[in-house]
Amino acid sequence: MNSISGQTLVITGGGRGIGFATVKRFDQAGFEIVNLARSPIPMDSARQITVDFAESGWEEAVGEQLTEALDGAGRICLVHNSAFQQPGDVAQIDMAGLRNSLEINVVAPAALNRLVLPSMSEGSSIIYVGSTLSQRATRGMAAYATSKHAVAGLMKSTAQDLAGTGIHTACVCPGFTDTEMLRSYGGEALEHLASLVTQNRLIAPEEIAETIFHAAQSPVLNGAMLQADLGFIEP
Repeated sequence: MNSISGQTLVITGGGRGIGFATVKRFDQAGFEIVNLARSPIPMDSARQITVDFAESGWEEAVGEQLTEALDGAGRICLVHNSAFQQPGDVAQIDMAGLRNSLEINVVAPAALNRLVLPSMSEGSSIIYVGSTLSQRATRGMAAYATSKHAVAGLMKSTAQDLAGTGIHTACVCPGFTDTEMLRSYGGEALEHLASLVTQNRLIAPEEIAETIFHAAQSPVLNGAMLQADLGFIEP
């Protein structure tokens, strides 16, 4: 694997699933790693910044650490991976869950952009991890779908507002990915989810990580919504 020296990955929630697969992919390419999460990643070379995006005032708490970690960095790829999923339909939506969904999935990326952008040079990128629910909806997931639609809007605004800076953005929208969270639904549920896509299988986290890496290196995708879902079978 060729090393891309002088580049840094800043990722939220890099400790497991898609996040950790992304960390490993960028590490293989020679990126420095800065992980912002409640739990550290099992990688001695990574810079760990402990943060809970649901807590108020986290920006002030991590700002100095983040600025120090990015001092002298070359190109930066910022990956907004952390997410909170609150089930529930519109008629019985949990207001605290909706607020947490918006705070973690939308407000935190917007705040983190503001912290990292001053350190970003031409050729840097901001990649949002959305969902298939960034462009559609399913029953019983009102808060999550609402927040992921908002992520799509934030990404498109990022593309417009950073025009001329040489910084590009995209939103990668994974389908049913074989992570710890999905496996908690159990075997029969996983088989059903796999049957809903044309390839009749779940997505490996490494496949999404590769898509994120590709988007980070491809300015032509600026403002793009990338469906990474193996192709849903239409009813």
